[in-house]
Parts: sequence; structure tokens; C-alpha cells
Amino acid sequence: MPLSNNLTAFMNFLAFMCSIPIIASGTWLASKPDNECIHLLRWPVVFIGIAIMLVSLTGFIGAYWKKEGLLGVYLVCMALLIVLLLVLLVLAFVVTGTTGAYMVPGRAYREYRLEGFSHWLRDHITGPDNWGNIRACLADSAICLKLNYQYVTAEQFFAADLSPLQSGCCKPPTICEYQYMNPTLWINPTHAIVDTDCSIWSNDPSQLCYSCDSCKAGLLGNVRKEWRKSILILIITLVILSWVYLIGCCAYKNTLNKANSKGHK
Repeated sequence: MPLSNNLTAFMNFLAFMCSIPIIASGTWLASKPDNECIHLLRWPVVFIGIAIMLVSLTGFIGAYWKKEGLLGVYLVCMALLIVLLLVLLVLAFVVTGTTGAYMVPGRAYREYRLEGFSHWLRDHITGPDNWGNIRACLADSAICLKLNYQYVTAEQFFAADLSPLQSGCCKPPTICEYQYMNPTLWINPTHAIVDTDCSIWSNDPSQLCYSCDSCKAGLLGNVRKEWRKSILILIITLVILSWVYLIGCCAYKNTLNKANSKGHK
């Protein structure tokens, strides 16, 4: 068997094995409570892992048993997969280039503003067509109520490392100057409201700040955080698959040359 075929079979076997932790990490990411309400972003890593598994298995069989047809299908699918990964990588960089996070004096957590995020994220995730379902999902989840079991005093809560979603949806913005009673119960201040979210906040567990712009911004902050984690995986995967594809091209060329030489005999 030509060296390029051996290398292609070996590299695709490694790619096949690497797809298993990719699928596992994607499943874990999709199962996190912070992501359960964003259907658009729950399963891309899993789908990429499954695609890599199937394509690498095709390449391994085609290279190891010198199947010209399978190698051809493998190269086409691998090229499409590389282009898809490249598009996803560029999109991830573009939509996560800005952040709406800002520090709050005396607080360990950050708060978030909608205008600090890309228009694409704001339009496709927190737009009027999607937010109703996301808001209902957040209200049904336990992401805010579980804070009541984790923090008792105001000092504990203000020193907490809240997720962007918890910071934006589970409490009123700090600028409202509400008085802390527990993580989801706050006393309305007596001075004039300084932000529209201040009047939207409700101590009703089914309401809280789920209709606030700060909640939408917190959701986008969470999306940005998860996409940033995925960028490194995408870069490593893209580099590996590009090398596997180049070696696969050599294997396919060798297989064609061998088939042509037999045909001339």
C-alpha cells in the first residue's frame, strides 16, 4: 500500500477517534441549563462531530482498501466540511467581536447592555420573532430560583460569579438601586426610576426581569461566552482536517495512477 494511503488511513482513524470527544463535549454543552432555551446554538458541535466521524470513516475505508469511489466521495465531503468549518469560524469571530459587558463597582459579576453586541445576534436571537419563546422557556427553567439556595446574604450574592444570564435576568440592574432581600426578591426604591428595566422588574418568580433588555443582553453574553469556547475547537479541527484532506488527495491520486497502470497492461 502506498505511503500516502497509509497516512490517510491513519489520519482518518485519528480523526474518527477525535470525533468522539467532540460529540461528547457538544452534548454536554447542549445539556447545560444556560443553553437549554437557545435551540439555534444547542447542537452545532454535535452535528460537526457526527459529520467528522462519518467522513473520516469513509476516508479510512477508502484509503485502507484502496476504494477509488469511496476516496472520491470522501474528498468531496471533506472539502464541504472544511468550507463549512471555515464559514462557522468566520461567523463566530464576527458575532463575538464585541461585548456588552461592563463592570459594576462593588460587584464581582458583570452586567450587560444590548447595544454592546452585534446586530446579527440581536436580530436573530433577541428579536421579536424569537424572544417570546425564549422568555417563556427561561421563566419555566430553574436558572434563577436555584440562586436562592446558593446565596443567603447580600455580601455573598454581590461577591458571586454569576453567569451573564443570571446577572441579566434574575435581578434588577444595579442602577435601579433596589434593596436586596434574597437573589430574586428586591425592595423597590423610593426615588424616580432611572432605567426602563427598573419598572419592568417584578418579584413574581415567573416574571423577574425576563422581559428586560438586561435579560436579552445577558442571554447574548452567554451566547458569546459559549461561542468563544467553540472557536478554539473549530480552529484545531480545521487545521487537522486540512492536513488530512491534502494527504487524502495524494492517496486518491495514487489510487487513480494504480488503476490506470493496470488498465494499460
